[in-house]
Amino acid sequence: MSDASEREPMSDASEREETVQEGTEGAPADVAELQQRIIELEDRWRRALADLDNLRKRVSRDAERVRAEERARAAAEWLPVLDNLERALEHAESDPPSIIEGLRAIRDQAQDVLARLGFPRRDDAGTAFDPARHEAVATLAQEGVPEGTVLHVVRPAYGDGDRQLRPALVVVAREG
Repeated sequence: MSDASEREPMSDASEREETVQEGTEGAPADVAELQQRIIELEDRWRRALADLDNLRKRVSRDAERVRAEERARAAAEWLPVLDNLERALEHAESDPPSIIEGLRAIRDQAQDVLARLGFPRRDDAGTAFDPARHEAVATLAQEGVPEGTVLHVVRPAYGDGDRQLRPALVVVAREG
């Protein structure tokens, strides 16, 4: 910009002075309005904070209620398994062979409950060893079996992927 464009004509300067003087005459009213606006905004801000705090508390209560309902639902799934175990124990001395059959049925029932809860039993024998899904407890030289193959499952895994309750304990093939 040039010096000429930065300078104001005298008439513009005098008009500004008049505007400033007029603005100061109404200043107390403007200050009062602004102070009232500040009070209103602070009130709205405090109400918003209170609403947020109430929402946070409500979400926390709702989450706890949902957790309690899920725990109760999972526990209710296990009640028939416990009932069948009690019946098996009541008849344990009367007919041992039928007890073994009954215990197998109860084990199957328990596995079914876990599957319904989203954690099916995995049979990993014969699959490739995966450290995310398996925990090797031993290695064994086995002819004709590729290295890293799961030979035997010591303790089965339940669940898949991100929803795994525990990894399987396995015996893995190694080069012999």
